[in-house]
Amino acid sequence: MSDHEAPTTEAPTTEAPTTGAPVDEAPANEAPERVDQARQIAELEDAWRRTAAELDNFRKRCARDVVRGREQERADVATRWLPVLDNLERALEHTSSDSESVVEGVRAVLAQAVGVLADLGYPRRDDNGRAFDPAVHEAVSTVSGEGLVPGTVAQVVRPGYGTDDKILRPAAVVVATRAS
Repeated sequence: MSDHEAPTTEAPTTEAPTTGAPVDEAPANEAPERVDQARQIAELEDAWRRTAAELDNFRKRCARDVVRGREQERADVATRWLPVLDNLERALEHTSSDSESVVEGVRAVLAQAVGVLADLGYPRRDDNGRAFDPAVHEAVSTVSGEGLVPGTVAQVVRPGYGTDDKILRPAAVVVATRAS
């Protein structure tokens, strides 16, 4: 190597020169560039694969969390109903005794069950006399008569549960119509 030639960091090639003629320097300059590009592509592909794996793991973890949350919520709701079941069993134990105390006990259990639904965010609706709203009422019949305001709920056949914006079950109602 002479004083005016700089050392190169090129990778040695396996190709043997065919003649003593100088080797074209363009391919030699491209080789490190191609190696560098291949390395960058490999790094990007590795990063992409790692990100895809992380995303897949995240999806699986979220799915497990949803299932676990549902199971926990179901257990919480079932736990709230256990005292209602206990009181129904107590009421049935007293069926041979005074029937009035049994009826009183069943009424207390009903009030307790309505309270559990209210605590869960679904209070029992009192819709008598309210304007009929198909979003919260299910009309099962109509009735006309003196003193009834047309378009209002004349009678609740089956109570509804929930608030106006969060209905668990609509109330089945008889709707007042205009007297003929």
